[in-house]
Amino acid sequence: MEIIVCKTYQEMSQAAADITARQIDRKANTVLGLATGSTPVGLYQNLVKMNRDGIIDFSGVTTFNLDEYVGLPKEHPCSYHRFMFDNLFDHINIKMENIHLPDGQAPSLENECKAYEQMIAKAGGIDLQLLGVGHNGHIGFNEPGTPFESVTHVVELTQSTIQANSRFFNSPDEVPRRAVSMGIKTIMHARKILFIASGKEKAGIISKALKGPVTTEVPSSVLQLHPDITVVLDEDAASCL
Repeated sequence: MEIIVCKTYQEMSQAAADITARQIDRKANTVLGLATGSTPVGLYQNLVKMNRDGIIDFSGVTTFNLDEYVGLPKEHPCSYHRFMFDNLFDHINIKMENIHLPDGQAPSLENECKAYEQMIAKAGGIDLQLLGVGHNGHIGFNEPGTPFESVTHVVELTQSTIQANSRFFNSPDEVPRRAVSMGIKTIMHARKILFIASGKEKAGIISKALKGPVTTEVPSSVLQLHPDITVVLDEDAASCL
């Protein structure tokens, strides 16, 4: 595990973008696993700029997102589909057919989960998986107690996750109670993981994830077992290490 501590969120975002750019430079048809939430926004802004400046070419890149809420239409302002297009896909030269997100409105969520796993396998697996972390240690939407052997599945969101994500909605009542998420086993099968976090409020869970016991009660602690993981933090997030 390599841990990089940057002074600020902006420096953290640039460092993470540089790692992503090097991966695409090494392998033009890279398969990226992508994340949503407030933490990767700066990273995506940097990737957009690097694409415009001719530093990165996304034309051969394939992406798979970690998760999506169940029941939200793709065009809903709080859907992860909308987030990804607003923050990244609409601004880079990626092919639409190479973009994959779980369908939270699929007629059969069970079939959707199986199909998503099959699509990842057909693409050759994920080369670089981007991860943030929830306040309770979740990665993707894999809440505390999720088995490490889990593959893409439907998740019942915890109250703490609903509360944390309510900042993106008008009220906690509007936050969906379920989501489709890549499983922990799926995430751990990525060849390389890029784990990013910022802010004092993440410092405690970062310490547990990287230095505490490996336990399903802190899902992100499983990352200690990955053979190729780079952690990029700002000083606030690293303050308890």
